[in-house]
Amino acid sequence: MTLHPIGNHPVAIGKNPERSRDHNRRVVLDIVRQHETLGRAHIAKLTQLTQQAVANIVDELVGEGLLMEMGRLRTGRGQPPIQFAVNPEGGVTIGVEIAADHIVTVALDLSGRLKAQRILSLRDREPDNILSTFASEFNAMREIAGSRHFGTGVVMPGPFEIEGMSSVGPTTLPGWAGRDAAQALSEACGHQVIVENDATAAAVGERLFGAGLAISNFCMVYFGVGLGLGIIQDGAPYRGAFGNAGEIGHVTVMPRGKQCPSCGQRGCLEGYVSTYALKEKLGSAGIVAPSFDDLERLHAERHPVIVDWVEEAAMYLGPMVAMLENILDPQTLIFGGTLPDSIIDDVIAHMAPLPVSVASRRERDLARVIRGQTGQLTAALGAAALPLFDMVTPKLEISLRASGGSIAP
Repeated sequence: MTLHPIGNHPVAIGKNPERSRDHNRRVVLDIVRQHETLGRAHIAKLTQLTQQAVANIVDELVGEGLLMEMGRLRTGRGQPPIQFAVNPEGGVTIGVEIAADHIVTVALDLSGRLKAQRILSLRDREPDNILSTFASEFNAMREIAGSRHFGTGVVMPGPFEIEGMSSVGPTTLPGWAGRDAAQALSEACGHQVIVENDATAAAVGERLFGAGLAISNFCMVYFGVGLGLGIIQDGAPYRGAFGNAGEIGHVTVMPRGKQCPSCGQRGCLEGYVSTYALKEKLGSAGIVAPSFDDLERLHAERHPVIVDWVEEAAMYLGPMVAMLENILDPQTLIFGGTLPDSIIDDVIAHMAPLPVSVASRRERDLARVIRGQTGQLTAALGAAALPLFDMVTPKLEISLRASGGSIAP
């Protein structure tokens, strides 16, 4: 597959042989999704498919309810071309974030619009309770969304299956070691489920609907309860050999520093700059279990604990940004997650000036660090984006952690 830039968008080129029909369908859906409305001739030009191939695919997608006619575009002489757009009512994907202290469930239509959301506090973190709660929330969301269901993505905090680093501590979920999460969740809800770590899913969400829409290579620093990194490489998520790529929360930044409650090492990055670390600091000051709105208000009031945490987080994250740039050479780094935008903006501002790295170029299209656009629902949106990404993105080599084979409506 070749990528050619059209405006700000990387454009996938189709393949004309009939054996590439599934690929070509994804190419057409992705082109129309990115440009909102297009005519057949314009689709053919952008994808380098034949006009007949495009006409057949468009008619097929319209018949399936995935694309819809939008009327004719008034241009110059001749018959105005019929325009097509992704049909937002064509179906939904469901995304669930199972975090250490809450469950978020969302439904996205095929254009990426949020149709519904539910947030539930999680007090009992045992697997059996999580599975029953997940099934209940999934069924409630299907009832609310009321459309054809194209797939479900679930995100959980990583790392997966690492001795001494999984299923322990306040930033992870206990009791999952040795269990096939995808199979257990699929059996609980009666539908096939894709399971991914929260940072990778968040990066997929930003790639499809947020700050990464026109960026084919970026890293996303994700503030969950802990801290993770999602990597998008050539437009697709990079997961590593065992699904744990980007586990920056357990990089040692302070030798002989505070003990990490999740892995037992000392001086882990997430022990200083995660949402959990911030709430732990606030708890020591008598502010217990602050909500998202509480954090936003405390930041606006310039509470000294928030101010100190921002400065400390920036001190540790600046060198981490430079290290990631030197190793991965991304176009930019995106910061996002379960913190208010104002706090993330403040952290980014306090990192200046960033250390010198391979990204220290005078001529840049993007800042070295930018804030994400999908807000506190980032991971759940990313989870819902996983089956959508597989459905509309023309990357034949994508491999997601799934229970079983392809996703069927």
